[in-house]
Amino acid sequence: MFSDNKKGRDQAGMTDFSRNQNKISEGTKIVGDIVAEGGFRIEGTIEGTFKTTGKVVVGKSGFIQGTLECSDADFEGKFSGNLNVSNTLSLKPTAHIEGEVTVGKLAVEPGANFNASCSMKGGVKSLSKPTSSEPTKQPTQPQGQGKSA
Repeated sequence: MFSDNKKGRDQAGMTDFSRNQNKISEGTKIVGDIVAEGGFRIEGTIEGTFKTTGKVVVGKSGFIQGTLECSDADFEGKFSGNLNVSNTLSLKPTAHIEGEVTVGKLAVEPGANFNASCSMKGGVKSLSKPTSSEPTKQPTQPQGQGKSA
């Protein structure tokens, strides 16, 4: 009647943090460092370093000041500091971002305020380097025609 399923028992002991959703409610202020494995919904304020392997959603009343490192982020609220999103950063019309931003992909809706220096990482090739199959062209210099007056 009952099978001895070791696979099910082994997986039951492991926690899938990607499904966990933490919430910091409006009116809550956290000062310090946060390190987590799950996703977050921020409606309150965080000041400090915030690192998670999950997705971070910042609501309209949410504010993060400091450093944020996460896999994905959706912003409706405010951010000031260093933002490092390994996958996609989505900015809604009410978002206000200031500081230094590093992302894999960036989606900005009209109305969002994005006052940041932004660098995108990933498989982007430099546009300024010629490929090895194309010959490099040397600019031609005008030749002089004798004496100058």
